[in-house]
Amino acid sequence: MKKIEKDRARILRKQGRSMNEITRMLGVAKSSVSLWTGDIELTPRQKKELSEHGRSVESVERRRLVRLANERVRRRVYFEDAVNRIRNVSENDLFFLGTALYWGEGSKTKRGTVDFTNADPRSIQVMMRYFREVCGVSDKKFRGHVILHPHLDARKAERYWSRISGIPLNQFHKTSMQHNTASKNKKDSLPLGTFAIGIYDTVLYLRIMGWMDGMYARLIEKDKQIPCKFHQFL
Repeated sequence: MKKIEKDRARILRKQGRSMNEITRMLGVAKSSVSLWTGDIELTPRQKKELSEHGRSVESVERRRLVRLANERVRRRVYFEDAVNRIRNVSENDLFFLGTALYWGEGSKTKRGTVDFTNADPRSIQVMMRYFREVCGVSDKKFRGHVILHPHLDARKAERYWSRISGIPLNQFHKTSMQHNTASKNKKDSLPLGTFAIGIYDTVLYLRIMGWMDGMYARLIEKDKQIPCKFHQFL
């Protein structure tokens, strides 16, 4: 195998290919290419072409780096422009935001239980404000629940989510261990697991379901509306 690669490397070098090109084409170490072809003398024309090609490659790379830098600036401008458009968030804004978040991530099938689960700490913080300020939930009604893989540090995760949510540890359910052999000994994308905010309140559950239904009814034309499958849990 090495002899075949060596012979091909010598042929390519005699054709005027650069060491880097040969390395890339054959998938071998550059040191091997240098050893195999070091005795081959390039013609003046080949040397000139390689020199011009090298300058061309450098020029292309410089332009690429400039484009990347400009793209980063543009992305930052778009991001900051969007951030600056948000001046104030009213209680009404929080009502719609929290209800929409619950619509996407909250449980709709646990009749009488409001349950919102997420791995994003910022979503948890927003939903805690929603439950407290919009829904009027008192601190003593909150329950916390951590879900994570068994090889992770449960105590660390519980303390973290307690700090993020403001729910004291004595109002946490026992942490659930989610067994997944595929993730063991690999880098965990969720080292602190996911967190669930639980509230046992039938009236609040019905209100949130109703808010979701009301928003849908006013956003979608009546003849295009899809029956709500969650009505069976009312």
